[in-house]
Amino acid sequence: MYKVVLLGSMSVGKSSLAYRYVRNDFREFLPTVGCSFFTQTLKLEEATVKFEIWDTAGQEKYQSVCHLYYRDAHAALLVYDIASKETLKRAKLWLEDLEKKFLPDEIVIALVGNKTDLAAEREVTTEEGEEFARTKGLLFLETSAKSNYQVNDIFMAIGESSDGSR
Repeated sequence: MYKVVLLGSMSVGKSSLAYRYVRNDFREFLPTVGCSFFTQTLKLEEATVKFEIWDTAGQEKYQSVCHLYYRDAHAALLVYDIASKETLKRAKLWLEDLEKKFLPDEIVIALVGNKTDLAAEREVTTEEGEEFARTKGLLFLETSAKSNYQVNDIFMAIGESSDGSR
């Protein structure tokens, strides 16, 4: 069992990423109240991992309880919308919150720039995301839940980055 929490602002596509990964389908608007829960099995070369995916609500009013979902997490996806600089700023705040709860080697953290299908509206360059992730030692990938671009790849990357010790 491998617990993954999805964190980020409202409307960055956390639920859509989870839904795409688990059901291989896309839903434009999936509002989350509190937290949603998904499971998915991933077969790696050396092991089979069962993901418990905890999709947290992005609204400010729920942020105070989101830390409850961090308990025993193995990985976190910090999701932002490439068409909104503000959501990257918020992802940085989520990271600060995670850093208060976990030691650096206790959890795998990936920064995910979602909605690459909105390239014409891009406010955050790939290089900005890569640079922030590099300076913080995070995995980084850009995705699109809508077009199914690199969605499986990000879950594969966090599965492979786990040493199974947690």
